[in-house]
Amino acid sequence: MNTLGCFALALQVQEDIAPIAGTGNIVELLLQTHPVNQVVFALLLLSSIVSWVIIFLKYSLFRKVDQQTVQFFDVFRRSSKFSEVQEACPSLSESPLVGVFQAGYAEMNSQFHLTKNSESQSSVSSGTPMLKSLDAVDRALIRAAASEISKLERRLTFLATTASAAPFIGLFGTVWGIMIAFQRIGVTGSTNLAVVAPGISEALIATAAGLLAAIPAVYSYNYFTNRLKGFSSNVDDFMLEFLNIAERNFT
Repeated sequence: MNTLGCFALALQVQEDIAPIAGTGNIVELLLQTHPVNQVVFALLLLSSIVSWVIIFLKYSLFRKVDQQTVQFFDVFRRSSKFSEVQEACPSLSESPLVGVFQAGYAEMNSQFHLTKNSESQSSVSSGTPMLKSLDAVDRALIRAAASEISKLERRLTFLATTASAAPFIGLFGTVWGIMIAFQRIGVTGSTNLAVVAPGISEALIATAAGLLAAIPAVYSYNYFTNRLKGFSSNVDDFMLEFLNIAERNFT
């Protein structure tokens, strides 16, 4: 009788700790989780995919910007005329210096055109065109520089948003999962590990998903922001060099 009683007790314990189907597979666990947590996982997955697409696109773009900026500086410093630099601009369009140069060059040409018209009306000829306002050229360069840097900054705000929001979204999923786990405990009236563990697993997966989405985003955002500082410094140096040449030769 004692043996039979022990055997029956063992069967009862096994029934109490029978694992819930799918708890050994994360995918199955996600499919069985609460709809709110499924929405959280889907949102984090979408954010992570978009972040990685932006990371690869920006990395490729910044490599081109680096290469073409070096090439543009070489062309600009070797050329004796701005018109020669203008001819090379279409092949180096990824560099922000190209947009800045073209804005300054266009402003200079417009001033030369006005000067030429005024000289023709007064019957005065001059061998070298003169700038009417160096400050106007400076303003044109500043506007173009801001526009070019803004182009390079596009979509980086999404990385910053993902980096800051994803952990909190994951935390929300965790809190929701724990609430569901406690509800299951209340319904079953059991604190057995087989009852508690699935809900806790669902909750912790949400936190892990939030971190997996946030960590690459914050690292990449800081990396690209640092690169942008370098590009901005190059643009500032080029503007000063452009203005020095313009002031030296056309004023």
